[in-house]
Amino acid sequence: MPKRPAFAKWLDDTNDVTATFLAAGRVPGLINLGGGLPDTSVWPVPELAGLASTAVAKHAAETLAYTPVAGLPNLRDLIAKRFSGDSITLTRDNVLITSGGAQALGLLGTTLVEEGAVIAAQAPTYLGALDNWRPRRPRYRPMRLDANDLDPAKLMTGAQFAYAVPNFSNPTGKLVDTETRQSLVDAAHDTGTWLIEDDPYGALYYDAPPLPRMLDLSAEKSRNPYDGPVIYLGTVSKELAPGLRIGWVIAAPEMIKALSTAKQGADMCTSGLCQQITHDAFATGLADDMLPDILSLYRSRRDALCAAMDAHLGELYDWERPTGGMFVWATAKRPELNTDHLMKVGLEHGVCISPSSVFDPEGRDRRSVRLNFTFNAEDKLATGISRLAEATRTALAQS
Repeated sequence: MPKRPAFAKWLDDTNDVTATFLAAGRVPGLINLGGGLPDTSVWPVPELAGLASTAVAKHAAETLAYTPVAGLPNLRDLIAKRFSGDSITLTRDNVLITSGGAQALGLLGTTLVEEGAVIAAQAPTYLGALDNWRPRRPRYRPMRLDANDLDPAKLMTGAQFAYAVPNFSNPTGKLVDTETRQSLVDAAHDTGTWLIEDDPYGALYYDAPPLPRMLDLSAEKSRNPYDGPVIYLGTVSKELAPGLRIGWVIAAPEMIKALSTAKQGADMCTSGLCQQITHDAFATGLADDMLPDILSLYRSRRDALCAAMDAHLGELYDWERPTGGMFVWATAKRPELNTDHLMKVGLEHGVCISPSSVFDPEGRDRRSVRLNFTFNAEDKLATGISRLAEATRTALAQS
């Protein structure tokens, strides 16, 4: 048989962590603390079923046919209005609808990154972003946003774009303060570098009012309708339902046009049915009505996870209690702990975690773990942390 062409080289650099924690829910008895998954009980199933039925019956042409590449005009208008405010005016020309937030990241890579180009990325960095950009084989310039010597302008100069998750960062769960947000925005305006504000967790504030978006801070230095350097990414995955696969990009019209061209070659259009359901969920107030119950549930689970960590992990890890989002980032007190190995040992003990190496573009950090608290009930969180303590001691003994 003739030899077949080799697969692309970037496939050699991928990881299997995402597939592992997505499959963890199908393993009997395994407690999944590794994913970034919402609880299925918060989904308004009857209401969404009703919206879907109405959407097909009343909007068959929009929901069952191909839609405009940039998205249904009514949804783009709604997103523009929803994110407009005293400091910022948006129109549909500022909005692109994507097939989930993941597609937005992929389109940005296609649009902005040639092989070997520099990306200035908040460190540690969201695994999904690294996966999306891996085929472009970029070089990364880490931005440690809590460092005392942070110099955003220096880090952004010469980069294709800067990437940050300021609200309860994935993976660390940290909230970037307003002063640092402003410094990132100022640097983007001064250097001309695009600044991506990825905000899937922006609604999940548990203990205080939301901080200003970098998009809004940038609008104070830009013209209206918005034409500044911030590229804002949003999604319904964390506050409505991830299976809808609806996300959006808010940016200057020139960027929306470029991303639309890339999207045309990627999937032509996002599901019209899911777009209409999303539009109606916002327009009827369903999404807003859900939020208080989501926050109450996740706040309780955050507290339960942290209490279990206090009880079982205090001698093994250091961590900070997050004020929102979905994650706790824990760093081993003993440097010899390799959390890549711990993930394997954890699976043997009935618990799945995410190791820090996959959030490091260079793969060097093997001392921390990302733990999710939104997916499991409080009793399972306690059991999972107890199992993690046992797995950690086993891994340390094997090191």
